[in-house]
Amino acid sequence: MSVLAKKWFYDEAAAFDHVESLLWPEGPVCPKCGNCDKHYKLTGVRTKPSKKNPEGVERHGLYKCAECRAQFTVRIGTIFEESKLPLHIWLQAIHLIASSKKGISSNQLARVLEITVKSAWFLSHRIREAMRVDHSTPMGGNGKTVEVDETYFGRLKDVPKQKGGTAHKMPILTLVERGGEARSFQIDGASIAQIRPIVRANIDRETKLMTDEWPVYPRVAAEYASHDVVRHKDKEWGRGDAHTNTIEGFFSIFKRGMKGVYQHCAEHHLHRYLAEFDFRYSNRIKLGVDDNERAERILTGVKGRRLTYRSSY
Repeated sequence: MSVLAKKWFYDEAAAFDHVESLLWPEGPVCPKCGNCDKHYKLTGVRTKPSKKNPEGVERHGLYKCAECRAQFTVRIGTIFEESKLPLHIWLQAIHLIASSKKGISSNQLARVLEITVKSAWFLSHRIREAMRVDHSTPMGGNGKTVEVDETYFGRLKDVPKQKGGTAHKMPILTLVERGGEARSFQIDGASIAQIRPIVRANIDRETKLMTDEWPVYPRVAAEYASHDVVRHKDKEWGRGDAHTNTIEGFFSIFKRGMKGVYQHCAEHHLHRYLAEFDFRYSNRIKLGVDDNERAERILTGVKGRRLTYRSSY
């Protein structure tokens, strides 16, 4: 059966059942008092009548806590909270973003889901919040290799002017473990003060580092197992195992997606787009993660990632 033929993509009750199975594997949990034992499901409850729906709309997945008497659904405390979009529409959007290698624009998402562009834009940002990973363990380790490089993104007309009057692009530092994950960071500049703390916090000291010839990297890499450099200015792209082709491949996907699909990105939104491309790269087919599992991993990250429209700016 095709992934898109699954019932939770078009049936609201099935959508709630699917999300509940992922977020409440042991059963419903009251978000107000934490009770997970005494509760009961409310059926036949409908929203208030309106001109569009004179009889109201049935409320799915509604529970009442027997301890604090609060009513709740699995949406509470997640990116879905207070959204007027049906949950099955959310699941369609998550699947589309998870399965699009270079992303999907708000205009395209709006056409596919038959919603407004404004709703599609806000929905996309909330899904990117669910794709953001809080890294608690370092990358690499004994015998493993991590490539480190910086790049710049933004068209000159899209970025603010520096004090001297010249435009600047937005600097990004990315770490890619060969055969593993990617982590990208929005930085203020490619200085040792910006790069060293990120490398120290995210890469195990037993790791082999691969970089280009930027003079900051030898000072950063002195604490690590080894450090190989490729000199791009001398047209050296690889020397045996020493290369940064893996991270250049990541940048290629990122820039083709940002320029070809999203086209414009404000500086204060860049970190969310980085989280999106990091997530898809770190959960790719080569690592055994298909589109369906990738979407489910996004769903497990929706808790505690509430984002309001005002705070998204």
